[in-house]
Amino acid sequence: MKATPPPAKRRRGPRLAVLALVFCSLLVPIAFLFNRFPAVYVTDERPQQEIDLPSFERLGLGRSDGVIEVSREDDTSANAEIKGAPKIYRGSSSIDSRHHTDTDPSKVSTKPEVPPPPKIEQRKPEAKPVPVPVKHKKDVSGNNMKPAKVQNADDVEKAKACQLEFGSYCLWSIEHKEVMKDAIVKRLKDQLFVARSYYPSIAKLKGKEALTRELKQNIQEHERVLSESTVDADLPSFIKLKIEKMGQTIARAKTCTVDCSNIDRKFRQILLMTEDEAHFHMKQSAYLYNLGVHTMPKSHHCLNMRLTVEYFKSTSLDSDDSNAHRFNVPDHRHYVILSKNVLAASVVVNSTVSSSEETENVVFHILTDAQNFYAMKHWFARNSYRESAVHVINYEHIILENLPEFSTQQLYLPEEFRVFIRNLDQPTEKTRMEYLSVFSHSHFFIPEILKDLKKVVVLDDDVVVQRDLSFLWNIDMGDKVNGAVKFCGLRLGQLRNLLGKATYNPLSCAWMSGVNVIDLEKWREHNVTKNYLQLLKKFQHNDDEASVRAAALPISLLSFESLIYPLDESLTISGLGYDYTIREEVIRNSASLHYNGNMKPWLELGIPDYRKYWKRSLTRDERFMDECNLEKISLKLKDNAVDNGDDWS
Repeated sequence: MKATPPPAKRRRGPRLAVLALVFCSLLVPIAFLFNRFPAVYVTDERPQQEIDLPSFERLGLGRSDGVIEVSREDDTSANAEIKGAPKIYRGSSSIDSRHHTDTDPSKVSTKPEVPPPPKIEQRKPEAKPVPVPVKHKKDVSGNNMKPAKVQNADDVEKAKACQLEFGSYCLWSIEHKEVMKDAIVKRLKDQLFVARSYYPSIAKLKGKEALTRELKQNIQEHERVLSESTVDADLPSFIKLKIEKMGQTIARAKTCTVDCSNIDRKFRQILLMTEDEAHFHMKQSAYLYNLGVHTMPKSHHCLNMRLTVEYFKSTSLDSDDSNAHRFNVPDHRHYVILSKNVLAASVVVNSTVSSSEETENVVFHILTDAQNFYAMKHWFARNSYRESAVHVINYEHIILENLPEFSTQQLYLPEEFRVFIRNLDQPTEKTRMEYLSVFSHSHFFIPEILKDLKKVVVLDDDVVVQRDLSFLWNIDMGDKVNGAVKFCGLRLGQLRNLLGKATYNPLSCAWMSGVNVIDLEKWREHNVTKNYLQLLKKFQHNDDEASVRAAALPISLLSFESLIYPLDESLTISGLGYDYTIREEVIRNSASLHYNGNMKPWLELGIPDYRKYWKRSLTRDERFMDECNLEKISLKLKDNAVDNGDDWS
């Protein structure tokens, strides 16, 4: 008799491999959805660093030292550290806080009243800000803000957590929140929620087989209806009978004696599943929102392509030679704009020229990349801006040909960093997130590109000029290099973890780009470009683009740490790309508007109340704008402004 062989052992290896393969296939689409990859056509490549500000007390700069005093109203006292690489979510960063009110935790606080820094030995006294000539100047304090709405602590905490995780998408979603209209669908979901919770416990009871079948049948019918209808208008006519029938069944289920712990456990399970689903859709919506603010609209891409094709079809490729002799005249008023967006650059030029009393000696130098050079060049060849001259420069080409020793050959737009400011004394206060915009790496090569010039005014491409800026050339900045609006809500001492062992005054204020007066002669005397290259080697930890961009903040602050000439705060109103609380009279009486933030005015996601000021400076009757549907958008906005009684001229 032969012995029966033992049964062969089952091989678990192939099964585990198949399960792993299925699991990975499920992760791929999720990873693809949440992967924050850059968009194909990017209009604004400003990174968003997240910064939490350290308190002055923790830096040894508090009340006990007698150096600076931080009151409870000053919410610039905060915890801080630098968090990693640039993020796709655009929230806000620490800029001018004069637009905020203290009565609304959700719309943050008033301008911090920080006493001037004490005199430090071996340092030159700070220059006094030059007032800006503004017509009918009104108060730009928090008194001009919209009425604040009082929120309870729970609402503030929820909004705070939402903004910390999803950035300014939360602001946009609150602004565009729709009221729930489909009450019957909501009631169906609520009944289904309760029925699913009671069903497992009822099914275990003896003698309740009929109720179990009835409950199961009603659950299936509700699921079938909700799978086919998402709004009340799509519901069948007999839905009221189903709701009444389900209500009676749930009432009978509640009369049964069941284990309350099981019901509670099931309710919690369904609640957690619902929260996870809502959080997933929140992430998905935030991703799509940020993809929208980072991606060039189709109409803008169409305009660039049409202009590029038309440039090479045109017979006069060098149409700006007639004004070439004006580009290097030092006595003229020279503006420098870094931009990759044709419409954005044209609005800056048009608004500046329209606000200037004399334009014969006005020259614009537009630095752009190789991809948009021909479109930009052809646009400004087709359109004239009174007597001013426009000089379009291929930044990447001129750096590669004339300055090959510089490693940063790519054109970088002004960098924007998202800064978090929270008040430690009032934990329930909403954390402020604002944008701090500074010079990019490309700004440090302007003196090398424009070697014959002595002074220039640098304008960001998200700026709209409303007053004549000719007075900026009459400012005597002394030994200073960069005339900028200071923001003392952020001091260098709060960024010691970021600035490392560099030598600096911890009480020095940060500054804002947007409208900057640059003395190129003093720049060359102080070797600012050389110092920049040395700092770049120190702060650039990797060769990747994210590391280069992340170094822009410490390099800009340290390069001009003692070379900033403070301009008057009324020169520009910042925050029109994220702050909903700026009043209209404040905007109209400002010398310039800065749309720093992620809600740029050329995007459909821009703040509607502020976009009209940008649209007013768009070029009219342009054939390519009409063909790419840009003119229709402008006309639609004009009609809306006229209907609202606004001045479009």
